[in-house]
Amino acid sequence: MATKYDIINFELGNKITGAGFPVYKGKGARLQRALIQYFLDKNTGAGYTEYQVPHLVNEASGFGTGQLPDKEGQMYHVQNDGLYLIPTAEVPLTNMFRDQLLNVGDLPICLTGYTPCFRREAGSYGAHVRGLNRLHQFDKVEIVRLEEPKNSMAALDKMVEHVKEILKELELPYRVLRLCGGDLGFTASLTYDFEIYSAAQKRWLEISSISTFNGFQAERLQLRYKDKEGKKQPVHTLNGSALALPRVVAGLLENFQTKDGIRIPKALVPYTGFDLIN
Repeated sequence: MATKYDIINFELGNKITGAGFPVYKGKGARLQRALIQYFLDKNTGAGYTEYQVPHLVNEASGFGTGQLPDKEGQMYHVQNDGLYLIPTAEVPLTNMFRDQLLNVGDLPICLTGYTPCFRREAGSYGAHVRGLNRLHQFDKVEIVRLEEPKNSMAALDKMVEHVKEILKELELPYRVLRLCGGDLGFTASLTYDFEIYSAAQKRWLEISSISTFNGFQAERLQLRYKDKEGKKQPVHTLNGSALALPRVVAGLLENFQTKDGIRIPKALVPYTGFDLIN
């Protein structure tokens, strides 16, 4: 579908860099830009402060949010400088508060940011990872929250409802799964996965994960706050995708086919400037 409408060129990306680095063209590039702006507007409208952050982080930042040493093999490492390309904006956004002592009145802190994300995805191969399903470079808008422990579960529910609202506006069919303990990541305490159905692959694909880490990341980050009694307490950290672009684009291409072309959801038209890809 992307090739038919000449909006994504996988072969050109392979020529320039390698597999997993597509080139977006024309209305495909404009759709990417529109989705980023739409997601950021939805997030800032919900009270998240927008940041532009570095796309490279040091080892301390990777350790603070738990990517290192757990996912070292999946991260691109600039060895001469000891820096890592970020796998998600969560890493620099959360690390802005590393080694800080906050006051209880500072919480909650709600952040959002757009970044490209880089993941080696070591061992990925085969038909199920072709196209937009699994890329080495992709765009994503992230939301991050720092909360008092007593408020973190309510904040998690609020984040889940926020992503639901976005997907409803995009008119995409989705489901929400609460992950069991064995499927949780190294750092997470509780995770909700959002999935959309791929008619082409005949299976559900993850489109967002919303997680609370309780105090795990805060301990590694040495991130604390003073409670009303003046005692130092670990902050609870939460984050989620709102949203990752490749599978959103794939969902739009698959679910909005018409005889005239790919229809653009009404909520996106003010951002794209067109209502049809043909």
